Amino acid sequence: MTQTTDRPTGEVHEVDLAITGMTCASCSARIEKKLGRLDGVDAVVNLATEKATVRWTGPITVDELISTVRRTGYGAEVLEAASPADPAGPASQDDLRSRALSAAALTVPVVVLAMVPGADVPNSPWVQLVLATPVVLWAGWPFHRAAAQAARHRASTMDTLVSLGVLAAYLWSLVVVVSGRAGGMAGEGSHVWFESATVVTTFLLIGRWMEARATDRTRDALRGLLDLGAKEASVLRTDAASGATVEQRVPASDLVVGDRFLVRPGEKVATDGVVRDGSSSIDAALVTGESQPVDVGPGDGVTGGTVNTTGRLVVEATGVGADTTLAGIARLVERAQTSKAPVQRLADRVSSVFVPVVLALAAVTFAAWWAIGGDAVRALEVAISVLVIACPCALGLATPTALLVGTGRGARLGILIKGADVLEDTRRIDTIVLDKTGTVTTGAMTLVQVVTVGRLLKDQALRAAAAVEDGSEHPVARAIVTAAGARALRLPAVTAFESLPGAGARAVVNGTLVTVGRAELFDEVPDEVARPTAEGTTVWVGWGGRARASLTVADTVRRSSARAVRDLAEAGLTTYLLTGDHDRAAVTVARDVGIPVGRVVADVRPEDKHAMIADLQRRGRVVAMVGDGVNDAAALAQADLGIAMGSGTDVAAEASDIVLLRSELPAVVDAIALSRATLRTIRQNLAWAFGYNVAAVPLAVAGVLSPMVAGAAMAASSVLVVSNSLRLRRWSRAR
Repeated sequence: MTQTTDRPTGEVHEVDLAITGMTCASCSARIEKKLGRLDGVDAVVNLATEKATVRWTGPITVDELISTVRRTGYGAEVLEAASPADPAGPASQDDLRSRALSAAALTVPVVVLAMVPGADVPNSPWVQLVLATPVVLWAGWPFHRAAAQAARHRASTMDTLVSLGVLAAYLWSLVVVVSGRAGGMAGEGSHVWFESATVVTTFLLIGRWMEARATDRTRDALRGLLDLGAKEASVLRTDAASGATVEQRVPASDLVVGDRFLVRPGEKVATDGVVRDGSSSIDAALVTGESQPVDVGPGDGVTGGTVNTTGRLVVEATGVGADTTLAGIARLVERAQTSKAPVQRLADRVSSVFVPVVLALAAVTFAAWWAIGGDAVRALEVAISVLVIACPCALGLATPTALLVGTGRGARLGILIKGADVLEDTRRIDTIVLDKTGTVTTGAMTLVQVVTVGRLLKDQALRAAAAVEDGSEHPVARAIVTAAGARALRLPAVTAFESLPGAGARAVVNGTLVTVGRAELFDEVPDEVARPTAEGTTVWVGWGGRARASLTVADTVRRSSARAVRDLAEAGLTTYLLTGDHDRAAVTVARDVGIPVGRVVADVRPEDKHAMIADLQRRGRVVAMVGDGVNDAAALAQADLGIAMGSGTDVAAEASDIVLLRSELPAVVDAIALSRATLRTIRQNLAWAFGYNVAAVPLAVAGVLSPMVAGAAMAASSVLVVSNSLRLRRWSRAR
């Protein structure tokens, strides 16, 4: 990318930067603030994707933007427009895992030696020192490094609090042990707090590891979108020697606009294009959300990633690479994720004030006690008591312990909550948008009605239709065959099978030529079967040129959906139904589950879903989106809270904030209720942690609390926080 300084001042430029070194929400906020101070620059920094999207006018160059980020204390480099953000973070998932597991293995014996009566051993303080040192200095190094980095730039973060607390407990204990003044379990001598330093480090490393895993999965969503496309294509080329048309297999990425390629039944369409020859039915559910296959013929457009179900097609490429529908959806997902600012944790918000105040207070306390009493040792002891009592042990444990227990309980209930920031969103939402296909409905075609003429039995009509359709992979055909199997109907053998692409099929059954398909295939369609009453896709079966029965298949509503919609309304949420299906099918489903027709939006494409969510947000709504397909991914990312049904695609799951492993809508109600309960627990923990510091610090300043008592109080505070979090193990929603 070439940058110059002599640009028109009104021209708007944009660049994506990969950012490294961020560890918390305040890091991304600091980078945004620094870039925003440049004239004409507007920046949005996403912690999850480790990416900054910068727009600016005027003579600023990309090199100046990168230099600004680096001067702030973070790494930056330009991301190529064609590739999704995938920067390597400062602490990889594997590194955090090894640190967390190693810390846990060393922390257990430290806690046993320090806290369990009768577990004392000779030279126990020295043993604890040996065990605690690698936990604090090696395993906890990411916290110390981030704290030092923030300090160099005159800032403070949650890492500052963690590092300060852990090092204060560790260094005081180190001095006590080395000076020979360490006491044992009986209480003689000075107390050591190695167990506090190691436990805090271990719990926070586990929490950071979980966050790294969630971040990696978020980036995988963008790669997964692009991977949905076909890997190869059968391109039709003209042989230079003979002039004949030959078929050549090439990577789909090598296609160019104007290429003609062949798509056989069961294959994916390699890229966006227009049908030039052949007719078929296209399964477009992944891209458009339509539950019913779409018939296509010459002149009709097709989308890359959709599946050809029946006939042979020749398609001319009209969009390749970054210009395809799938690539556009990927960009929508990434843009939505970037524009959704992370919720800043309470601990991060107060750290910029709390840490300097504690440090200043400890320094003032030391000076005052020394000046008044003349005893530097006593003054140091009181100052250390202030630091220890103010150490953010309970504060550091408040979020990760509740999140660990809450997400563990959620996993047992089939609910995956991706992080602490998600919980804040569940509290604020007032509107919920439900995708129809695969969410409110099953997402699978089911036979819903058979209507016959005269004395023909329904099972006879179904048996004849299923016999003809048994060899077809068309979704409507599979629904008919499945229904026949459910009724234990034995299918007769057929001969002379003929597929009629885009219309139906025919075959000889027991000596009679039976036709199954559109009404146009028959010379006569009696009134009894001409207009079936059920909503869905209807095919007719008959022989001798006369239709004898109609069979209607539809995407059926899940039995639990109506109750779930009522529960959502009782929770104070306004429910919308959103679908790529036609209006009639959408209204029928809405009426079945109790959603007002005025809140039904049908015939929408992926970009329309994304736009609808954005429009609701502009109108002041805080929106949750529930979906399961690729077509929902951009809307899930744009929503304040994205909830993906686990029966859907990986892309939808990765673009969302909550994944439901149970494919039932009541799980949405459970997910929201559990998330709010977990958030309440976190807030209770934080309230206690801050309250403890506010109440205890003045006592430490007054010299009432010795370092040993301060350590005991700090440990008790942590135990209380953990115990409160463990209550979530028994959580269940009142029904």
